[in-house]
Amino acid sequence: MYSSCGNIMCAHKVFDGMLKKNLVSWNSMLDGHAKCGEMVLAHKVFESMPERDVVSWSSLIDGYVKAGEYREAMAVFEEMKALGPKANEVTMVSVLCACAHLGALEKGKMTHKYIVDNKLPLTLVLQTSLVDMYAKCGAIQEALLVFHGVPKSQTDVLIWNAMIGGLATHGLVEESLEMFKEMHIIGIKPDEITYLCLLTACAHGGLVKEAWYFFDSLNECGLTPTSEHYACMVDVLSRAGHIDKAYQFICGMPIEPTASMLGALLNGCINHRKFDVAEIIGKKLIELEPYHDGRYVGLSNVYAVVKRWDDARNLREAMERRGVKKSPGFSFVELFGVLHRFISHDKSHPNLEETYSMLNFIVYQMRLGLHQENQETCMFDIVMEDE
Repeated sequence: MYSSCGNIMCAHKVFDGMLKKNLVSWNSMLDGHAKCGEMVLAHKVFESMPERDVVSWSSLIDGYVKAGEYREAMAVFEEMKALGPKANEVTMVSVLCACAHLGALEKGKMTHKYIVDNKLPLTLVLQTSLVDMYAKCGAIQEALLVFHGVPKSQTDVLIWNAMIGGLATHGLVEESLEMFKEMHIIGIKPDEITYLCLLTACAHGGLVKEAWYFFDSLNECGLTPTSEHYACMVDVLSRAGHIDKAYQFICGMPIEPTASMLGALLNGCINHRKFDVAEIIGKKLIELEPYHDGRYVGLSNVYAVVKRWDDARNLREAMERRGVKKSPGFSFVELFGVLHRFISHDKSHPNLEETYSMLNFIVYQMRLGLHQENQETCMFDIVMEDE
């Protein structure tokens, strides 16, 4: 109770005062730290436990997933497979979520195989997690295969949302809209997430008219548009080049504009060369989030595109004066089931020389293929690593 309310100190006080601690009490303490996002202490409790069961392992894995530490979650699962008990549905949902966020398709396939090999019941929740994992890892056909393997009479709105959202993300706009029609025919009632997925599809497909229809349908279905729905509409209008309408839409909203809405509009302004509006939006974003590094970089890029180098430099200096540091970019690449993490300016990877040799080759090819008409949209000079 204390840890669920976020009061981990009182939870510890009760736990430490227990004369006899059984497995349930240890699991409660472990889960309490995980719920509060204190994963270092959660792992410490886990290591101190005299015995562990599937709940112990699942709580630790789920805690890492909720904290965004997906690689750690996968490492614990690998340890669980070697030393711990057989996983259950709760464990696998968390592991599939970690695979989805990492884009680790091979790991996801191995997790699916584990489910089948250990004869875990394929519940609707687990099948929904599989659809979501495959879709987010780029394997849309595998996602469809799992989805169509579920009898339509046994589906719910969550698995439909996962599939519609997956199709939308992959740019399969018509397919996602057709799936929504099918969902309507069999009597599954859409929720707020469904309409978010549909608006995302419209944004990718440039379907402004359809987006307005879905946005207006929210009220007709008794649903209240959230800030995310408003942000999606701004994104739809901005991507389609309707910058003025997007700006008017933001000004007429019943809620205060969020950074995500303004960010979508800023991207639209840059893509459609509305730099005067872009500068206004960029400054507003810095006012909203003065310690967010990406807001300074966004406006700096605007200045760079129009070759206002002094303004771009001044903005970077203002960023430094405020103590805002740009977070280094990173990416994951999965090769033969192994995840490799590459961080900007990091030189700790064992295949460093081969990696940079290939990068330099790619940059050289880019330079050869950089045509004059594209130079005005290039914000920075492409440089070789040895430069």
